[in-house]
Amino acid sequence: MKVIINNSSMVPIYMQLIMQVKSQIADGTVKENEMLPSVRSLSRDLNISALTVKKAYDELESDGFVVTVHGKGTFVNGNNSEFIKESRIREIEDSLRNAFEKAEGYGISRDQIKEMFEMIIEE
Repeated sequence: MKVIINNSSMVPIYMQLIMQVKSQIADGTVKENEMLPSVRSLSRDLNISALTVKKAYDELESDGFVVTVHGKGTFVNGNNSEFIKESRIREIEDSLRNAFEKAEGYGISRDQIKEMFEMIIEE
């Protein structure tokens, strides 16, 4: 698993870690049932606090992407392929909703929004 932390980013470090792990799980770089690096080793490799890595792993676990087995480590959830698909759909829906709200805020009509969407689909 390869993670790159941008210390000058406005995105908190734990969120950068979460986003990169989710992305690598989704694209298959990190496989189902694969063990993630330990909290200590990842914090040492990235030169960040172990508490930051722990916070990221805890959130990944609460979101269903990983499972932690006490004494063994943290593993990519082997039953999450459908979950990943659903989370991707939800993410796209949120992006579309935000774009729609932004367009309405700029005074763009629903017909114009539909026309823009159709043009994007045809590209």
